Amino acid sequence: MDDQNPLDASDIAAAFDWWRDAGVDLDFSDDATDWLAAAAPAEAAPEPAVAVRKSAPEQAAAPAEKIALLGPQPPTTLEAFREFWLTAPGLDAIGPRGRIAPWGAASPDLMFLVTDPEEQDSDKLLSGPQGRLLSRIIAAMGFEEDAVYLASALPRHTPMADGATLAQSGLGEVLLHHVGLVAPRRIVAFGANLPPLLGHNAAQGPHSLREINHDGRSIPILVAEGLESMMAMPRLKARFWHRWLDWTAD
Repeated sequence: MDDQNPLDASDIAAAFDWWRDAGVDLDFSDDATDWLAAAAPAEAAPEPAVAVRKSAPEQAAAPAEKIALLGPQPPTTLEAFREFWLTAPGLDAIGPRGRIAPWGAASPDLMFLVTDPEEQDSDKLLSGPQGRLLSRIIAAMGFEEDAVYLASALPRHTPMADGATLAQSGLGEVLLHHVGLVAPRRIVAFGANLPPLLGHNAAQGPHSLREINHDGRSIPILVAEGLESMMAMPRLKARFWHRWLDWTAD
């Protein structure tokens, strides 16, 4: 580093990292800029003007409308919703075959939400390692399994699912309708990609979602890391448990 070049490579890399962490990774301008060009001497004569034909500005694309997956007559009972969940053709690109239904009774003290079924699920939602972890969590909380409700935001195992994209596809409306039919006292959501499906602004961070307001009813919610992440990182189990104790103490 010298007087002519006050910034070295590490300084520039740190600046880029700072902006990238802040969510700014692109720079937009109406005119092209050569960032690597050397500065022109002060006494250099101006280059002759060149006429540039500017193209007409492109019309901004209209935002995609959410798809009404529930149809003109949404299910009005949990039994009707389960039938809809297992048979409605538009819920995913594969079709009804192989979907996994939610389980539990209406108006539970606690509703558990996960993003999708486990890969090996066939007859029951979360029938593998994640389900065994959830069973231990339910027991530690002091609940019987038949006193809670378990649902997934997606009808089948979907790796790398993006909550914001799924919400735009209409599945957010389906999930909120499902929650309304269940009418739980409280909700625990395992998965940081679930809040956008519940109408939460993703820019605010998943843990800032504290309640769901739907159809004139407010339901407290605790958003935690996914069960798969908890199995991979035991410290997340301890963090969830502390957050659960603080949440229920209120």
